[in-house]
Amino acid sequence: MKRILTITTTLLMLGTSALSAAKPVKIALWQDGAPTKNGHENTEEKWDGPRVSEVSVPELWIYPAKKPNGQAVICAPGGGYKYLSTDNEGKMLVDWMNTQGITFAILKYRVPNGHPEVPLEDGRQAISIMRKKASEFGVNPDEIGIMGCSAGGHFAATLATMHGEERFRPDFEILLYPVISMTDITHTGSRNHLLGDNPTPEMIEKYSLENRVDSRTPPAFIVLASDDKTVDPLNTIYYVEKLQKNKIPYSLHIYPDGGHGFGFRDTNPYKAQWSGELERWLRSIRK
Repeated sequence: MKRILTITTTLLMLGTSALSAAKPVKIALWQDGAPTKNGHENTEEKWDGPRVSEVSVPELWIYPAKKPNGQAVICAPGGGYKYLSTDNEGKMLVDWMNTQGITFAILKYRVPNGHPEVPLEDGRQAISIMRKKASEFGVNPDEIGIMGCSAGGHFAATLATMHGEERFRPDFEILLYPVISMTDITHTGSRNHLLGDNPTPEMIEKYSLENRVDSRTPPAFIVLASDDKTVDPLNTIYYVEKLQKNKIPYSLHIYPDGGHGFGFRDTNPYKAQWSGELERWLRSIRK
């Protein structure tokens, strides 16, 4: 009986992507306080297992590659703009990215709490910090990408399409089952946490990112499942349509099942396929 239990436990451990044992370099985004407040400044950060909410001190957790190839990816975990799922949409990716020679960073960003400029400020600052410290980590400052899952995908695509100054522009974007639109196909919870319960038509238009794509939008790699019941796949379709119209290179991968929120879990039936495609795509865009 004891042997069977041991084998079963081992198999269960092998069936789930392990969290990296690597220790990150943690950098606070704002040394003198963030420019825009979200109302969580005096609250204590809350951890519920792998989820963190009410972030008041945003940080960039950098996991350097031992043999850097020059690329860096900054990942924004999802969580409906309410919390951050830092494990399956963050830490599980560390070893895989580092093995490719990619310096990987998890962005512990502030949720908007109805202040949509807050996460955008954190994203711009994270890109700026990574560029300033590029040589320290063996990174090419022109090969820094942004990645995001679900609402984190909206975060990433916001940075890709509303980056403002060139120094804040990511060089590529990786989106997993992203929220894109704030229209009737949106994820309601994400929209409410981003824009408030009664957003104006102007705010809905502004943060529907299919409307923000232009010739300066970086190349995209996008993964999702067609049976996603949480975020309508039309979010991605609308975004890709605008990428196509603006002649922005993209690699789109839609699988028949997998649902929502699979991240880098082994339970996703297409993990090997999409991660293999991502590896090839990242190689193809190296400078």
